[in-house]
Formats: sequence, C-alpha cells, structure tokens
Amino acid sequence: MKVSAQVPATIANLGCGFDCLGLALPIYNTVTIEETVLPGSGIEINILNEYGEEDSVSNVPRDKNNIVYKAIELLYNYIGQVPNELKITIKTQIPIARGMGSSASVIVGGLIAANELLGRPADTAVLLSIATEIEGHPDNISPAILGGVVLSDWEEDGSVVTRKLPWPDDWMVTICIPDYELSTGISRSVLPNEVPMKDAVYNLRHSAMFIEAVHTKDEELLKLSLRDRLHQPYRTKLVPGLTQIMDDLKHVDGVLGCVLAGAGPSVAVIQNGTKDDTIKEIVTAAWNNINVDAQIYTLPVIQDGAKIIL
Repeated sequence: MKVSAQVPATIANLGCGFDCLGLALPIYNTVTIEETVLPGSGIEINILNEYGEEDSVSNVPRDKNNIVYKAIELLYNYIGQVPNELKITIKTQIPIARGMGSSASVIVGGLIAANELLGRPADTAVLLSIATEIEGHPDNISPAILGGVVLSDWEEDGSVVTRKLPWPDDWMVTICIPDYELSTGISRSVLPNEVPMKDAVYNLRHSAMFIEAVHTKDEELLKLSLRDRLHQPYRTKLVPGLTQIMDDLKHVDGVLGCVLAGAGPSVAVIQNGTKDDTIKEIVTAAWNNINVDAQIYTLPVIQDGAKIIL
C-alpha cells in the first residue's frame, strides 16, 4: 500500500508572534510512504525536485536520522509498533532554508501519510504533538496541519493548543524568496538568551493588537501590530537589504506590513491586493543593489492544511 500527503508552505512569527503565530501558503511538498514487501530492504528515502527529478541536496540524511523517518517512528511507537521496511519519497516545491516551513512540511507529510497507512489511529491532537516534538516549536507545524492563520502554544505536557484566526480573504501575502539559504540554526544562534522586560511587554502588546486586527479586519491596527523586538532586530544583519526593503515599503498604500518570513531570509509582505507591481519593484531594486536575485509571488492564505492525495 502506498499513501501520499500534500502539505503547504508556512510562514512563522509574522513579526510579533515569535514561535506562536504562523500561516499557510499554496506552495507544497508531497511525502509518499510505501511499506515494501522485501524483507531486509530497510529504509529507502528518495528526494525529488518539483519536476520529479532526483534532488542532489547533500545535507539531508537518507537513513533513520531523517526527520521524516523519526516522525513516522514516533507515530508507530505511539500505537505500540515498530516501522519495518519503508520507502519514503519526498517531492519538494518549498525551497529549503528560506523561512517557509520546509522541515515542518515534510515532518507533517510523513505523519499524515503514515497515519493514513496505519488506519488513522492518531487524531489531530496527537499528530500536532508528535510533529512539534520533532520540529521543536509549533508555529509552522500548526498551520501546516490545519491551514489558515494559527495561534499555537506548546504546553509542558507535550500537547499543542491551537486556534485558527479569521484571516480576511483580501489580505494577500507577497513572498519574496532570495537566491541564498539561511539555516534556522544559524538564525536562532544570533538571538539573545534573555531580553529586556520592556521588549517582552512590547511584543505582548503587539501580539494582542494582531489578534484584534485580524478579528476586526482593521488594516491600520495590523500595520502597528506587526512590529517586533524579540527576533527581527537581531536577525536583520543576516538578511542584507531587509532594512531598506522595510523602510521603502513603509509608506506604500495597500501595504499592511513587512516581516521576516520565519527565520529568514525570505521576506513576507502583507498587503490588500492592490500593489503587486510596486512591491516587486521595491524588493527587486533593493536586492539587485547587493547582487541578490529573488523569486516573488503574491499568494492567498489558504484555509486547508495537509491532506491525503493518493
């Protein structure tokens, strides 16, 4: 039996919501799991690009150290089983190390596919918990599973508490993806272990503003809410051109805010759907000045998360 799961890209943090806010976009990774019948064949992991060709990524383990296999193994253990011979195929459309939830997508894809293969023994709460244990934080995991814009919290008992927020249909995301990678590990390494109380309170205020802005469709309040003092100021030096892009977009009508996508280096511009060309021109000009090429797409936030497609 063979099962495939399709999982959307996600953008975490959204400025003020460090490690607790995320949204889903219609760019997808697909994970296919097949239980092989040949005894002793072990684990086979194949990684394909969006055209179905073998991907040459060299730093992704192809054995039991692979995060997809680790997630699947935890699910099997949850029901008292051990995975036997498995063939895992990962087809990638989400760029790696760009702040778009590529690792969360394949973790979730492996879990959703394995859960289907096993007859759906785990509910959403269990899947959220296992996936977050592997990923280390729920901000990308939650929208990858649930879709939409999600507020999430990882409790001390391992459970994940989530609430989907009513994102307005006309608020679009222009995602700007530079042609270089930035690992989450490096991006997290520049963050301080402690922050001033005033900065923590600042982000608390703005997170509350964000939730109110989404519920009331208040564009002016959203503009204020996206500001951050917990992670973006420290990561700016890792993303050349980010300060200029944010400054140049600040006064463009229709632009509701500009944030670092997850750990970066991609940049997400939230807008009301009226300024696509202007945004592209500003971002392209800023990055061209420092010899950075980029792919830029304007996409809706999608309300559907991971799903079985085969």
